[in-house]
Amino acid sequence: MKKLSISLLCVWVFATSTVWAQESPQLQLPRVTLSAGMHLINAQVASTPQQRAIGLMFRKEMPVNEGMLFAFEQASEQCFWMKNTLLPLTAAFVADDGSIVNLADMQPQSLESHCSTRPVRFVLEMNKGWFDKRGLKAGSKLNGPPFTR
Repeated sequence: MKKLSISLLCVWVFATSTVWAQESPQLQLPRVTLSAGMHLINAQVASTPQQRAIGLMFRKEMPVNEGMLFAFEQASEQCFWMKNTLLPLTAAFVADDGSIVNLADMQPQSLESHCSTRPVRFVLEMNKGWFDKRGLKAGSKLNGPPFTR
């Protein structure tokens, strides 16, 4: 009986820790400061496949000038969806030089796919409407260390 209890406890601990890990946002990602004209952005950088897969899932809020920059190894068509993402977001698909290629407003917990209109290496997610409120659109430029000139 004691052996069975310990086995069940081990299974329970593993199961709950796995769920907790999946539901916990990524808080310890590296950060980079970007600018869009006079507007500063404090962005967490998701650069590994695991970091990119989790993204902003399960977060209930995000400060106004914060976002997440998804950095890929090479330019390709990037597509994003919002499964397990609780915040409405706008994705900016960004070229290597920091030019916004296209923007996509995304609804929480949707499986609808939003893609870049051409190959890009970067995608910046901000609270929905952040770009629009600042007059930023396709062709606008972001500046910061990830973008080459």
